[in-house]
Amino acid sequence: MANSIWINLPVKDLPASEAFFTRLGFSVTSAGDKAKIVVGDKNAVVMLFPEETLSRFTGAPISDTRQGIEVIISIGADSKEEVDAWVANVEQAGGTVTSKPGYQDGWMYGAAFADLDGHRWNLLYMDMSKRPKG
Repeated sequence: MANSIWINLPVKDLPASEAFFTRLGFSVTSAGDKAKIVVGDKNAVVMLFPEETLSRFTGAPISDTRQGIEVIISIGADSKEEVDAWVANVEQAGGTVTSKPGYQDGWMYGAAFADLDGHRWNLLYMDMSKRPKG
């Protein structure tokens, strides 16, 4: 049975991406031509690779994130305030907020952003006490 998940993302400038994710509060570990980001207490891992390295590893070209979305990585938040703080940190770190914080369906509060390489991230707080029954 699978017990962990590793998401591999190509980046144009590894040191800049490391600084960006460190500014967002992630634990970032550099390892030569890659960096490891640990997400949450379940230890999901996002690996950052220079585009050339990942393309060579996969044998496939890198998607142009200016033309389309290859994936959306969603992160659960513990509160509405945590989502708001993330958005402020993203803007200060040089990311692009693609969806301002707000409620959806009256019980989910979220926002979305693009990192320095255009990879899409979603932040979501779910207030289960307000979730419709049924």
